[in-house]
Amino acid sequence: MPRYRLTVEYDGTPYVGFQRQSNGYAVQEAIERAVKKFSGEDVTVHVAGRTDTGVHALGQVCHIDMSREWEPFRVMEAINAHLVMADECVAILDVEKMNEEFHARFSATTRHYLYRILNRHAPIPLERQRAWWVKRPLDIDAMHEAAATLLGTHDFTTFRAAQCQSRSPVKTLDEIRFTRTGELVEAHVSARSFLHNQVRSIVGTLKLVGEGRWTAADVEEARDARDHQRCGALAPPYGLYLAKVDYDVVFTPLDTTPPPHRRRRRGGR
Repeated sequence: MPRYRLTVEYDGTPYVGFQRQSNGYAVQEAIERAVKKFSGEDVTVHVAGRTDTGVHALGQVCHIDMSREWEPFRVMEAINAHLVMADECVAILDVEKMNEEFHARFSATTRHYLYRILNRHAPIPLERQRAWWVKRPLDIDAMHEAAATLLGTHDFTTFRAAQCQSRSPVKTLDEIRFTRTGELVEAHVSARSFLHNQVRSIVGTLKLVGEGRWTAADVEEARDARDHQRCGALAPPYGLYLAKVDYDVVFTPLDTTPPPHRRRRRGGR
């Protein structure tokens, strides 16, 4: 069956997360319904990273298997048309045809998350569901220093949700980096995989450092405690974005370029 990789952007505000659930409407359902509308097929969307209620995506990746061949651009245009007609907060940014060995989740090598904080005293009406409003001034140099204690391989039980289904709390963080542009503070966090609520727990903890209420030593002590009660408050979901997913170079798109057009020779039979 032809396999297609979809790069997806969405506003997570109206959804219960990416994955289909019994308690509400999910991003997965929106995409599957749009595929059904244009192709008549019931497909299952397989995703690189399941995001929670209210979490957004700039470059989520998923794949679908279809029973017939479609030109990738046609798939993208058709799905987007039905998403727009259904007034969904979802867009397909790109579609590529892949071989059957590619899997959106299991083939991923790195997941990159972005967390946005608007650091100002005044409220943020235009970014209310897009960023975390933090009134107290943040020292991002102190936050970056404390973040270094979390880089590498550790037992992240302290930063793990109670309902996390991962077999092990041991994960390897490749990057935690903070930047500031005026009032906007952004955290960039990268790893092969994450525990449930790990990024939000880390950002909520490092915010305490930025406010001067914790030190890097406090973060390291909380990490080593392996106790979820020792981490800072969980950062809200609406500041979190799945920004990008990386894959091995072996998973390159299949060549779907149509053969060059051959002009008919005049005067011949």
